[in-house]
Amino acid sequence: MKKIFRIFTVVALVALLATQSAWAGNDNRRGTAGATELLINPWARSTGWGSVSVANVRGLESFYSNIAGLCFLQGVGFNYTNTFLYGGKTGLNSGGSINALALGVRISEQGVLGVSLNSFSFGDIPITKEGSPEPNNGSFSPTLMNINVAYAHSFTNTIHGGVNIKVISESTDNITGTGFSVDAGIQYVTGANDELKFGISLKNWGPAMSFEGTGMSFTFVNNAGNNMTAEYRSGEMELPTCLNIGLSYDFLFETWQQRLTIAGAFTSNAFLKDNITLGMEYSMFDIFSLRCGYVWQKNIFSDTDRTTANTGFCAGGSVDIPLNKKDEESNMGLSIDYSYRMASPLKGTHSIGASFRF
Repeated sequence: MKKIFRIFTVVALVALLATQSAWAGNDNRRGTAGATELLINPWARSTGWGSVSVANVRGLESFYSNIAGLCFLQGVGFNYTNTFLYGGKTGLNSGGSINALALGVRISEQGVLGVSLNSFSFGDIPITKEGSPEPNNGSFSPTLMNINVAYAHSFTNTIHGGVNIKVISESTDNITGTGFSVDAGIQYVTGANDELKFGISLKNWGPAMSFEGTGMSFTFVNNAGNNMTAEYRSGEMELPTCLNIGLSYDFLFETWQQRLTIAGAFTSNAFLKDNITLGMEYSMFDIFSLRCGYVWQKNIFSDTDRTTANTGFCAGGSVDIPLNKKDEESNMGLSIDYSYRMASPLKGTHSIGASFRF
């Protein structure tokens, strides 16, 4: 047991030291990262309480909060979630949408392998030009996508870890940017009924990315009347690295098989303000569950100084339907999840998803 605690402590310290330089800067770094879509949670269950479940996330939604939670997937699982980001597609004020897919398979008694795909859509955006500022030059549709391949391993009944390799792609019809990053996480579970949980995850750690393509050049006529082509050089953008630390505790009640979970998390962002999240989840019969949370950051109550459209409050619920017979020892089931994230002045974000396990 002492050896396990040493391993857990070393992993936590390595995560902290690996990000020390990223947080050594000042506020001039805020908002300068690229691929910030990596900081948007696309899953319906965990967003219902502000992605606070760093310590107790389970199954395929672990791809965002803490990849170590993938260890708890039994058998095979599939998850699909559609998110209407800030109200979805509404013309020029489009908030866009996210489609998230994940598949996980237990390949051994201790290990689980998983893959996921997140695709962002923003609809058709009008093209404007220097000589033609009116939106009558056609339109373009940017494509943002990231592909994840992960492996999670249970070292003991109490220590679980995971690693996720992420490929990032951003493009239009004439500009493309590609990058990759790594997520790593660990969870520690203890208590007579595993009611106390602790988790830490390092996300989006990787090299800077840049853009290339024909859209980075333009043609003009010089003073001698010759056609010339000039090319812009794309600056490198660092990835939005963040460190998450979370804690949760389950209050268990025998009546109606009730559970009340209280959770908290701290997120240290390299290029954004840090977040403190508090949330709670109520479950009955392991079938019905409700959850809510609040994500706080500096100046979030100020309409003039707030640097995020999200105003902090979020809520959601789930229905877990077992599909196996009562006399069968099977984990087969279907889950329907929904969440809402409040925003201003943009519309709120709705997520609805379904997961199937067998």
